[in-house]
Amino acid sequence: MAEEAAAAAARDCCCLVSLGGACAAPGGGPRSCSGVLLSRRPALVLCQGAVFAPLLRDGPAAWARPRALPPAALRPCPSLVVLQPAAPGGPAGGVRQCEAQLLALVPCGAFRRALDAAFGPAQHWRFGGEEAGDDPRALPWFAWLRVPGLDTPDGGWAARADAGSLRRGEGLLACGSPFGALCPDLFLNTLSRGVVSNLAGERNALILTDARCLPGTEGGGAFVPAPAGPRLVAVIAASFCWKGAEWVGLTLLCSLAAILRSSAGVLGEAGVAVPPVLAAAARAGGGRDALGWVALVECGAAWGSGVLLAPRLLLTCRHVVEARGLLRVTAAPGPSRPAAVLGGRVVFTTEESSPFDVAVVELQESVPGFVPPCPADAFLPGEEVSVVGFGALGPVCGPSVTAGVLSAVVAVAGRPVMLQTTCAVHGGSSGGPLVASRSGRLLGIVASNTRDTAAGATYPHLNFCIPITVLQPPIMRYRCTGNPSALAVLNQAGEGVRAAWRLQRQTGPTSKL
Repeated sequence: MAEEAAAAAARDCCCLVSLGGACAAPGGGPRSCSGVLLSRRPALVLCQGAVFAPLLRDGPAAWARPRALPPAALRPCPSLVVLQPAAPGGPAGGVRQCEAQLLALVPCGAFRRALDAAFGPAQHWRFGGEEAGDDPRALPWFAWLRVPGLDTPDGGWAARADAGSLRRGEGLLACGSPFGALCPDLFLNTLSRGVVSNLAGERNALILTDARCLPGTEGGGAFVPAPAGPRLVAVIAASFCWKGAEWVGLTLLCSLAAILRSSAGVLGEAGVAVPPVLAAAARAGGGRDALGWVALVECGAAWGSGVLLAPRLLLTCRHVVEARGLLRVTAAPGPSRPAAVLGGRVVFTTEESSPFDVAVVELQESVPGFVPPCPADAFLPGEEVSVVGFGALGPVCGPSVTAGVLSAVVAVAGRPVMLQTTCAVHGGSSGGPLVASRSGRLLGIVASNTRDTAAGATYPHLNFCIPITVLQPPIMRYRCTGNPSALAVLNQAGEGVRAAWRLQRQTGPTSKL
């Protein structure tokens, strides 16, 4: 019942904004986006600013301005309509429509600075749908609308929270309208769950989540759970993120508190007083323990992730260190320790012919205050899991967390040899820990995600991990003897194991994966 109440509260706070007139969307229908109803006295809606792009008198150059744009900065503004679900007791699937007026377009400076720092041009980031037609300079812009038809005499401001206290791995509930005004009877204010994957900027102005959002949800809300109901913490800035040609399966959010700070002048001129935004209550995230085990592994120009098993022992993937360049390991900060940058020496790598892509590294110094992970001894398909690593953003913002389920356990002769998950995994995640979300136990290490060589597509939500039960026995023998030959058993897998990791049947044509 608590989850139902939270979902209902989130949906009640969100809406759809549609622009009438001649400014049609690429598909021919009205331009539209999602929005959040922040206040009901007076009724104010906050939505994405990019939806107004065709109306800018100065064209895309207006997005480079540092200050708010008044309605006069647009060509004659078309009719604006805000759609919300009909009141309780109304017709099933009914939609309520109210006219709105634009107050101003406002840039969020803190979000813009975080974007510039986290998403460098060299990595070819794009945001939005596959056609990526929107100008990225519009991402930090948001629109304030006045909606008199939604005024409520005893109304107030929606429950809000400051993103500054968010933690990686913490749960989020996203709400928006996929495909915008295409079919609001079906898609108005749909929900998606995920976790805080990463954070950047002043007081976490920029947030990444693995909640799966679709085009049209831009401007919708992201909520954190609270005892008295969900609190709005962020606004969806981009539903899709692309790194080069790879869809990374993450959604880009802007802190609501950051938007409100940037909008103080505009709202003050409109006679609107904004109540203080409360800090989000600190909650344990699914990757909280693993954040203390994960490390960034840099080898020459290549980089990936690793799992610390002991103060001076690191486990990663062979392909992360095979460049044989200068090896540097950066242990992520723990609850009582800063980040530590250490040198390392590769003491063992599996052979190219081994199905297990593994390397063992001895560090030159011990990681201070290190608490080792507790390895799992069993795997339960369907259990909630998290992956922690330096995928997507790499070293820029520290490790990312994505959540999912253990979708399959592949066994040969009754022994688990491969784990599959639905967590979003990206380049740079290799070697990072797979963790059971509830118990916090280490299940294995990430080896790869999936690429369809025929279609040229990467699927971040289908990935493969090496079970810790395969790795733990030889690693324990190595720790007891100090002899790297104790790890050579990882090269001796049978044909059944090799076939599983070739991603194909033992007989038949070459796999396309």
